[in-house]
Amino acid sequence: VQLMESGGGSAQPGGSLRLSCAVSGLAVSDFAKYCMGWFRESPGKAREGVAAMDSDDFVTYGGDAKGRFSMTKDNAQNTTYLEMNSLKPDDTAVYYCAVDRVNGYCYPDYRYLEVLGQGTLVTVCT
Repeated sequence: VQLMESGGGSAQPGGSLRLSCAVSGLAVSDFAKYCMGWFRESPGKAREGVAAMDSDDFVTYGGDAKGRFSMTKDNAQNTTYLEMNSLKPDDTAVYYCAVDRVNGYCYPDYRYLEVLGQGTLVTVCT
């Protein structure tokens, strides 16, 4: 299984970016039934769970992402998205998507989500 993130770049505070994560190596039927998530890492900070979507498409958000970020999924394309609005400098990080290849339920601490991609860098600055 491989995950490829894209869509990162630079944005000004208050701006928006849309990240994509294409998943290969999983059947479409399997992609739909697993928990998918997004993490981010920035220098000096621990990895942080940003959003997770379960097999019923219910999404939970971590940190201050709720209300600003939106996670969606296209099962037919084996792709998940993270729409980020009202960006802040603190959102600067490498963003990774992740998959739980066992559970459709997303554990609150993101414990079984595996990061299998290289990430995409998001930089928010004036």
